[in-house]
Amino acid sequence: MKTPRRIAAALGLAGCSALATAQGTAWVSSEKDDALTLIDTQTLTVKGTVPTCKRARHLQRMPDGLLMVACTDSNAADVIDPATAKAVRRLPLGDEPEAFDLSPDGKTIYVSNEDEAEASFVDAATGKVLKSIKVGQEPEGVKVSADGKTLYVTSEVASLVHVIDVAQGKVVRNVKVGKRPRRMAITPDGKELWVTNELDASVSVVSTASHEVVATLRFTVKGARAEDISPVGITLTKDGKRAFVALGRANHVAFVDVAARKVTDLVLVGRRAWNVALDKAEARLWVVNGLSDDVTVVDVAGAKAIKSIPVGRVPYGVVVVE
Repeated sequence: MKTPRRIAAALGLAGCSALATAQGTAWVSSEKDDALTLIDTQTLTVKGTVPTCKRARHLQRMPDGLLMVACTDSNAADVIDPATAKAVRRLPLGDEPEAFDLSPDGKTIYVSNEDEAEASFVDAATGKVLKSIKVGQEPEGVKVSADGKTLYVTSEVASLVHVIDVAQGKVVRNVKVGKRPRRMAITPDGKELWVTNELDASVSVVSTASHEVVATLRFTVKGARAEDISPVGITLTKDGKRAFVALGRANHVAFVDVAARKVTDLVLVGRRAWNVALDKAEARLWVVNGLSDDVTVVDVAGAKAIKSIPVGRVPYGVVVVE
């Protein structure tokens, strides 16, 4: 059986570029292969890979439609045109970049620099670091508010969410959440910040008005040890009614009723469910499984896994381009 890397080699750059222009492609980053895997969202098959910088991790669509992937071991990000499957530029992101978010106008990249315990403001055009702000040890998740005024950064070691005033460029509040907070999502109305706590089997719900924890949602999975229930990836539907949380080594993804703060379904996926993304129609949920080297596609309406697709080694992030 051909690996995704061999498929890409057989296709050649031109072939891979042509395939990338087709409607419906899921892009999956891989920590060990220095590449992005391309999956056809209609056939649910791998159609090629695109080489990238070293240890590709967080992947995000930019306001202009380009893709950006942070590469921890390259201290940089590759910016890729999904229409041609080619990198258009490489930007320095400081030491050990792990996750990032973009200002609403796309001009500033907000980056967590893990080893430096800093959050950096980076010019998206030049890669110049505009400002660095000290935060807690091992910063990870980065999320900016819809109005661009407030930046949230998680510290895994301190179990804090740092609230940063973007205009002032300083931390204005520290919010204590569960143990080892990882990723975040903001409800569409902007009123709540949902924070996954990897070593607490929980999500902390933070009021964006008071910056206090107003609720804690705890996860249980029948047959799974408590320490294996390790939430990381999270995404919300556009109407804010449902959340989807990857439960790590519990090998499940949780469907959550946001208003009720209640798990409605648990779907078995691959090993170490890590990050999640919805397609445009919100009909399918894409779940990256870091230890089984695959992506599981889940039917949202039926709360049922459709197919698991082999990708690169230690997949990390996924973005669906349609």
